[in-house]
Amino acid sequence: MGEITPMPRGGAELQELCTAAAQWNVPLRIADVSAEAVLLAGGARAILLQLANPGVSRGVAEHSDFARRPLERLHGTLTYLYVIVYGTPAEAHRVAREVGEAHRPVHGEGYDARDERAQLWVAATLYDTAMRLYEHVYGTIDDDDAEQLLADYAIIGTTLGVPAASWPASRAAFAEYWSRESVLLRVDAPAHAVAQELMHPTAGPWWLKAIMPTIRVLTAGLLDAPLREAYGLPLDERRFARLSRVIRAVYPRLPRALRHAPMRHYLRRFRSRAS
Repeated sequence: MGEITPMPRGGAELQELCTAAAQWNVPLRIADVSAEAVLLAGGARAILLQLANPGVSRGVAEHSDFARRPLERLHGTLTYLYVIVYGTPAEAHRVAREVGEAHRPVHGEGYDARDERAQLWVAATLYDTAMRLYEHVYGTIDDDDAEQLLADYAIIGTTLGVPAASWPASRAAFAEYWSRESVLLRVDAPAHAVAQELMHPTAGPWWLKAIMPTIRVLTAGLLDAPLREAYGLPLDERRFARLSRVIRAVYPRLPRALRHAPMRHYLRRFRSRAS
């Protein structure tokens, strides 16, 4: 881990880089992908997938406060993700310790935030959502890159103590794991209540309320039909397709500094808090 060397990743420069990487047989790594701000558009999808795990939903319902502090979970998750990928080893250790301490009191009948199986599922939803968004914008990732990214994303769980052997060793193994766990998902009353608070916030800054209609369109389009219907999210296919076309046309051409601005912001905030 550590600061990565700046690399051009937008518009024509992105195409040049991808062509060169293919010629050099340099696979995409997690540090090439995770800083992309467009991945934030999948945040609600990842949370809804997590909430459909009964153990996770009970812990969130009883120990989180989406109604009054809708951005708190997002801030915590982004800080953790950016620090473990782009921070120093010491910073990664510190943020993992902070997350572990925050999880310690989150337990009760039938759930424990430190449960390895629950943590593995949370990590899997973050990986799957990141890959779904990245391919939605940039196109299909080739096999070698996809396998390397899967291996890299294990760090999300292993940093918190999930055994490395628990992370799927290949995309085929991940698909089997995802299929197996998906059968167990259900949107119970606690999950539905938290989802309503998440998708229709009554508190928080004005800009959050302003972008939520767009987030709801994206989330509905990115979720598989059974879970989308269980949450009662309507799918507007025309709006989703139109929004997707705009994102694909505009986002890759934005300056790298702008696309990676959230990563730099959260790293600075973490470092200023730790100093």
